[in-house]
Amino acid sequence: MHKKTIPYFILLSLFVMLSCTSEKQDSSTGVMDRFIDDLMNQMTLEEKIGQLTLYTSDMDHTGPFIRDHYLEDIRAGRVGAIFNAYTADYTRELQRMAVEETRLGIPLLFGYDVIHGHRTIFPIPLGETASWDMEAIEESARIAAREATAEGLHWTFSPMVDVTRDPRWGRIAESSGEDPFLTAQVARAKVRGYQGDDLRDLHTMLATAKHFAAYGAPQAGRDYHTVDMSELVLRNKFLPPFKAIIEEDIATFMTAFNDLFGVPATGSEYLLTQVLREEWGFEGFVVTDYTSINEMVPHGFARDDKHAGELAINAGVDMDMQGAVYNDYLAELVEEGKVSEATIDQAVRRILLMKYKLGLFEDPYRYSDPQREAELVMTEENLEFARDFSRKSIVLLKNDDNVLPLSDDVRSIALIGPMADNQRDLIGSWSAAGDYTKSVTLRQGIINRQGERTRINYALGTTVLDEDRSGFAAALRAAAQSDVVIMALGEHYWQSGEAASRSMIDLPGLQEELFDEIVKLGKPVIVVLMKGRPLTLENLDEKASAILETWFLGTTTGDAIADVLFGDYNPSGKLPVTYPRNVGQIPIFYNARNTGRPKSEGKFTSKYLDVSNSPLYPFGYGLSYTTFDYSDIRLSTTQMPINGTLEASVTVTNTGDRFGEEVVQLYTRQLVGSITRPLMELRGFEKITLDPGESREVTFELTWKDLAFYNANNQFRAEPGEFHLFIGTSSAEVKQTAFSLME
Repeated sequence: MHKKTIPYFILLSLFVMLSCTSEKQDSSTGVMDRFIDDLMNQMTLEEKIGQLTLYTSDMDHTGPFIRDHYLEDIRAGRVGAIFNAYTADYTRELQRMAVEETRLGIPLLFGYDVIHGHRTIFPIPLGETASWDMEAIEESARIAAREATAEGLHWTFSPMVDVTRDPRWGRIAESSGEDPFLTAQVARAKVRGYQGDDLRDLHTMLATAKHFAAYGAPQAGRDYHTVDMSELVLRNKFLPPFKAIIEEDIATFMTAFNDLFGVPATGSEYLLTQVLREEWGFEGFVVTDYTSINEMVPHGFARDDKHAGELAINAGVDMDMQGAVYNDYLAELVEEGKVSEATIDQAVRRILLMKYKLGLFEDPYRYSDPQREAELVMTEENLEFARDFSRKSIVLLKNDDNVLPLSDDVRSIALIGPMADNQRDLIGSWSAAGDYTKSVTLRQGIINRQGERTRINYALGTTVLDEDRSGFAAALRAAAQSDVVIMALGEHYWQSGEAASRSMIDLPGLQEELFDEIVKLGKPVIVVLMKGRPLTLENLDEKASAILETWFLGTTTGDAIADVLFGDYNPSGKLPVTYPRNVGQIPIFYNARNTGRPKSEGKFTSKYLDVSNSPLYPFGYGLSYTTFDYSDIRLSTTQMPINGTLEASVTVTNTGDRFGEEVVQLYTRQLVGSITRPLMELRGFEKITLDPGESREVTFELTWKDLAFYNANNQFRAEPGEFHLFIGTSSAEVKQTAFSLME
């Protein structure tokens, strides 16, 4: 294939385009539309189908490479986007092939799973959400975008906004937990961070809402499994976060692997056309998840790949990730009249518009700049932010007798467990281009904090999965020689995330057995948990002196945990998901509906014979080193007009002796509705800071939209009636009042 420069018509179009000073002007004068029209008029059907095709590169320890047949496809104009390719030099070379060695010189779009950081790794998304700090979450996405775009990337497959109520599902680690309102706020923040105000800004990138839809509700918590729910549950619990981020102008949506109403999501005209485009007005493009078009065949929905491609494109899928179905069959389907070229044109236009908005037609190489890469990746500023963000994500689950924070003068600490000096697991699953060898272990973090003031008696004790007890003796000796014991326990990074569902969610291996032996020594035992999901922790909760939920915190793990252990930071995290007592309670979530026989002392009521209905730790729960007092709730009115507003206020006072942060949470309950309503629903929250003795009034405003839901006729309505309103420190510890919504 001979080399060539950018075709003259693109250069001519660029001259016109550059005469405009902003994207807004381009759109208003029609320059963008004319440019895309001009380009599409010169494209063959094969070149159009190429724009609908996304193939993978490969990044491993030997460096970046791409399969030879994909290189041939790039040079032939049969590829519109590449994922899993990054670094400035590598993306520049691939872009050069697309721009200089093809007939029309259309630039490639480079995508990647930048989920919780790119090079600088932040807490896993479930941990990020535990911060309840939307400004920090937005900033983490902004930093991730800055690093990723400096390495040639244009597009991230994030945020994942799947609501999930089942901790057995491995991808709960990548979620924001069980609540649609909280998930929506996190998703909004991430989209703002990734995309900024102008996609032409070199530090911004396209975001992706995934997985559309209801992927977080697989039967039995098993990844990729069947999803079966009513349309009311779908619309009231699982779709709201997706709808919310359309209001943030999110660029792309990704289809889900699961079926819904018996139809695989990738072939669902209901989801991709009726809901997403016609009801919600989404104007970006839809990409599949990895080979999910092909997977409609084993689903039993498509006869073969060709049939699957027909179903997908007609349902509303614009881009085929990795399956090669569109490249192989779309032209044939057009010739047979089963797919219209107008349908293909519509999909191509959506993709080209995004490339235009990124400025790729103006300068295809603008993101592939080695100087920017050297200046912006893993800077001291980024690492400093990561440390603070990690601290905000830690949740204090238990703290008997105020054993935490530890004194600076503690003489000796036994540091025991498989996560104590473990770098590999700290950056968690979906850690993008993160380098685990640069992560700070808990052991190193404590040494960094304490220096020679404190003797660290370290012992592995046991690994995460082994059944070998030979390390127990050394761990017991270390504990016996120390004033306090810190046990760092958890799961491997690969035990949560995609394709990592677990039927039992207890601590794996012999970790709990080792914990039981250490506790018998009578020393204060502080448990530090590093993991990607809720585990069943009743035994630890009963016996440990203190428990810190630290998730997988990323690059600066050890320093962040040490800051909390020694009181340099007062923990402020709150759980974004309910912790069950045992797996028999699953699914358990705070916003369930009531039954006709709610739990009471009588036998014939809704309860277990062998365990309480209550969770081990409720949604929104998290302790502090200080204490907070809530006043009674004050309402602006007890009769809210349906087209009016209601203000609910509470005064929060820091009654302890330390500076602290508190997440003030507001919930409502409608007592009677046209369909049964949840016991509680999160409607608002605010994270505040208070000095010792300081008080602050927190006010929330509600409108009818905050009280509305989809009724039996799939109408989004607020229904007049009686409501309870709750404000407090968690879903289980609240003040309560009442009001009426009036016609």
